[in-house]
Amino acid sequence: MSATALVTGGQKGIGLGISRALVAAGYKVALASRSAIDTPAVKAALTELGPAAIHVQHDVSDIAHVPTLLDQVEAELGPITALINNAGVSAPVRGDLLDLTPENWDLVQNINLRGAFFLAQHVARRMEAQPRDSYRSITFVTSVSATMVSIERAEYCVSKAAAAMMAQLFAVRMAPLGIGVFELRPGIIATDMTVGVRDKYTDRIEGGLVPAARWGEPKDIGDVILPIVGGQMQFATGAVIPVDGGLSISRL
Repeated sequence: MSATALVTGGQKGIGLGISRALVAAGYKVALASRSAIDTPAVKAALTELGPAAIHVQHDVSDIAHVPTLLDQVEAELGPITALINNAGVSAPVRGDLLDLTPENWDLVQNINLRGAFFLAQHVARRMEAQPRDSYRSITFVTSVSATMVSIERAEYCVSKAAAAMMAQLFAVRMAPLGIGVFELRPGIIATDMTVGVRDKYTDRIEGGLVPAARWGEPKDIGDVILPIVGGQMQFATGAVIPVDGGLSISRL
């Protein structure tokens, strides 16, 4: 069975960094996103990645259509051997958590948590039915915000903290089937999501916030994904891997 990866939000940012690494390693990759195939980001990603990649339009929060998404990927590329649950949104409005609205809370939880859970659930059931001669894995891309507090982004932090537990739950459930489950926690990564705080964080990074003394890049996440999906880390299932240049290491 050939290796097929499904990467949610795989058309830009961290997702594109992951998709690049997978295609370079010989994977067939399905990019799932809310964006239509004719949007600039999707067109650019497909042009760059070449014939090994396809795009499937899918809103992660629309859990009713997950079976349709998976049917389409399997019809075009074959059974999914690696799921990278990457799509996510940040807080729509940064501000005092005492002013957080239920609407913004629900938006973030529906994508970062509810959508990610039920996509993983459906993929896990299909992986369970696959022969065990090919390694299978599920990776949740969360954030250092799973444990590091940002009071102006309460809904985001809560969604990532809950997603960390979600990864642990899936890891224990899938381990007897030989399906590895991992959690990646990116730090401050240069993507569209962080453009608005670029100057603020550049100053803080230069001031020592990140021990590696630089912004993270999507390639940093892509480099880490390869041993995970390739099976080199299968006995480390459940591992939580920070990809943050040392940002989350406790210091005095």
